[in-house]
Amino acid sequence: MSKTHTIKAEDRKRTGTGTLKLMRREGFIPSVVYGGGSENRNVKVRSKAFREVISQSASTNILVTLELDGGGSQLAFVKDLQHDPISGNVLHADFLAIGENTEITAQIPVTLTGEAIGVKAGGQLEQLLYNIEIKCLPKDLPESLTADVTDLDVGSVLHIGEVPWPEGAMPTLNDDVVVALVAKARVAESEEDGEGGEGGEGGEDGSPLVGPAPTEGEEASN
Repeated sequence: MSKTHTIKAEDRKRTGTGTLKLMRREGFIPSVVYGGGSENRNVKVRSKAFREVISQSASTNILVTLELDGGGSQLAFVKDLQHDPISGNVLHADFLAIGENTEITAQIPVTLTGEAIGVKAGGQLEQLLYNIEIKCLPKDLPESLTADVTDLDVGSVLHIGEVPWPEGAMPTLNDDVVVALVAKARVAESEEDGEGGEGGEGGEDGSPLVGPAPTEGEEASN
């Protein structure tokens, strides 16, 4: 399950582009806390502390306990992060206020383990879904999902319904959605296609090519 991190969130009353830039230079990330039946609350969190939280998380699905000014705390889910396109630094963070019984949705990374028997036979493992959306309570939020593909043969598929699910979590997509499959190697497919063309040149339907019909003069000479 995902860890819940504690981070201090100070109220911010200053607004404006220039003010927010100054706030970032001072080592803060402008943020907002919303939801939970309360009005939006503009806050700021320490950049260094928030980077540490991110570095300790296996995905962007992060639960935090915000220690608010004036006392009290708020359980929150990191809902959105805005990054600087050049440096990659977090410019703004959105925190969704939740309760222990609030159902949340999150994109969870899925990792495939094992070597498929179909790959050993020359096939290619293709992963179609790298993240799966789930819904669960905060206490049941997993950091990642793992699925074993060892038994997949050439032509076999792994469906969402076959992925081991942690207790309390379930996917929002149907069970028959394909996560991964083992396809026939493209080289082998090309060789099979080439075999159909052996035995001399022919038309698209495999019939032999014929030359142009003789002219009337040529018929007379024959």
